[in-house]
Parts: sequence; structure tokens; C-alpha cells
Amino acid sequence: MILKSLSLVNYKNFESKSLTFNDTINCLVGNNGVGKTNILDAIYHLSFGKSYFNPVASQNIKHDEEFFVINGDYSKENKTEKIVISLKRGQKKVIKRNGKAYEKFSEHIGFLPLVIISPADRDLIIEGSDTRRKFIDSVISQSNKSYLNDLIKYNKILAQRNSLLKYFALNNTFNNDTLEIYNSQLTNYGTKIFNDREAFLKTFIPIFKSRYEAISNGNETVDLVYKSDLFETDLNSLLMQVINKDKAIQYTSVGIHKDDLLFNIDSHPIKKFGSQGQQKSFLIALKLAQFDFLKQQSGVNPILLLDDIFDKLDEERVTQIIKLVDDENFGQIFISDTHAERTEKAVKQVHQSYEIFKL
Repeated sequence: MILKSLSLVNYKNFESKSLTFNDTINCLVGNNGVGKTNILDAIYHLSFGKSYFNPVASQNIKHDEEFFVINGDYSKENKTEKIVISLKRGQKKVIKRNGKAYEKFSEHIGFLPLVIISPADRDLIIEGSDTRRKFIDSVISQSNKSYLNDLIKYNKILAQRNSLLKYFALNNTFNNDTLEIYNSQLTNYGTKIFNDREAFLKTFIPIFKSRYEAISNGNETVDLVYKSDLFETDLNSLLMQVINKDKAIQYTSVGIHKDDLLFNIDSHPIKKFGSQGQQKSFLIALKLAQFDFLKQQSGVNPILLLDDIFDKLDEERVTQIIKLVDDENFGQIFISDTHAERTEKAVKQVHQSYEIFKL
């Protein structure tokens, strides 16, 4: 799968911008603030229907303008695919594939598999469990439509159950029959999601460990540990056990929406015991494993976005990463960097063709 060309109108800092890309390596270079990351984010937007860096859709419209348009022309499985995303202030975003609008954005997820590696990924280490759950959900959803649908339904029922708990508290009332209906539905979807997450991680963790070993030359041992309430007992029993607590706090305190993924290095949390270089290597290994998994599931090379890849990494680790992507199995890669000379020196080591765009 190849992104042949990209055109932007009123997207972030760009009034109008058109680019035609190389089939293998594309380097976006220039000073901070010229829009390198914004171009990568536009490419991400075409795959996921949203920005990686700013989830408030209207804030991706250029200042003082009323709309944005992102247009991407792809070659996938010997077919041309045209994806257009547009948004007008005060209206709903529209995603079109070959001129036809999607009824549900979820139908588009997974059609253009993509992995981004960015300094913003550090949130996976320093932020709460919600960020790591979103990572798991994003990877599985790109290759498993039923998982994404189950997740949407689970979150809708969870919101309804939480509203019911608030209603009970405000009105000093309680109806166990109504609550049990929500418990049953949450258990149904939550159990499926838990099983899918567990199965995914059994496949994913060995891939991740292999990627980290290649980047770090095997100097450290890393692990991912899945943490979930459902390892203890079934969700319906858990919901019954905590009903008094849930009534008091007015929200659902157990379930797959509380799951976490622990990041460990040499059996200790990497957040506390990993150096900046180790943390960045950990995140890069995580994302390269995501690439491998998506390719394995879809049979298509995902697009790989490397945003400011040279930040906080020593030269040896950068060299290791460049060697890893010097492989026809990687397909199309986009790299952003502030130093044109450094980027060119790095990509000259590879045996693939490349293009450098100076912004």
C-alpha cells in the first residue's frame, strides 16, 4: 500500500499544500514550526479519521478559516483509492472513499493500516491506564471489526449504567432489575473484549520483545504485563460485589475499562527505572511490533510515520533503527527531522530510494 500524493487545504498551518511521494522513503525536513509534523498528522488523519495530536476536530482547521480538506491518493492491491476528509465549522466531519461517504467512521478503520512513532508516544509511559488501553484498542481495531463494534457498544452501555447510578443517588432510589440488565450487557461485551485483548497480547508480546532486543542489542530484558479485573472472576460477579461502592461513587468501578498494560524493564516499571534512551527504545519497539502485527493480520505493509525519530536517541540506536527499516518488507516510510544533513546521512545508509522534502 502506497500513498502516492497528498493535498491539504486549510489544514493546521497550511493554506494549500500538495506533495507527490516516493514509494519507499520520504523525509520531511525543516525548522520547528514549518509543519513537518502536521503533514504526518494529515497522513494519520486519512487512516484513522482523526488527528493523532489534537482530538478536537475543529482545532485542526487553519486559524480564521471555515473548513479543512485532506485529500490522499493511494495505490492498494493494484487499485487506486481516493480518500477525502473534510470538516466545516459547526458541521460533522465527512470521510469519503472514492467519492462515497462512509455512514460510520468505524467502517474506515483498518482500511489503510498505519503506525506512527512520535515523541508524543511518551504519554504511553507517563500517563494513566486510559492511554495504554487506547493503544491496545487501536491496534486490535485495525484488524478486527467485531472488536471495535463490541468496544463501542460496551462504552455506550457503561455510560448508561453510570447515568443510572447518578439517577439513583439524585433521587434516593434504587432498582436492581434495571441495573442487572446493564450488568448482563456489560458482561457480554466486556468478556469478549477481555478475551480478544488477552489473545492479542499473547501474539504481540513475543514480537515486541524481539523488536526491543534488536534495537538495544539485548542489553536489557523488557516485558508487557496485562492487568485486568477479569483475571480474578467473571465481570457479572464483580459488578455484583461492588454494587454498594458503585452506588456511593456513582460510577462503575470494575470492568475492562479499568484494564492496564504494565511496561517493565528488568522486572521494574520503566517509568521509574528506565533511562530516556531506554524509554524511547521501548516505545519504538512497541510501535515496530504494532507494525509487524498489523502486517501479519492484514497482509498489507502499513505506512510507517517516524516523527522526530532522532530526538533523545544516541547515534548507535538510531543506526539500529535505520538498519531495521532498510528492508523491502517495510513498504513506505515518512520521516520528519529538523536537520536535513543528519537525515540524509542516515537514509544514505539504506538501499532503498528516498526523497527529501525541504519545508
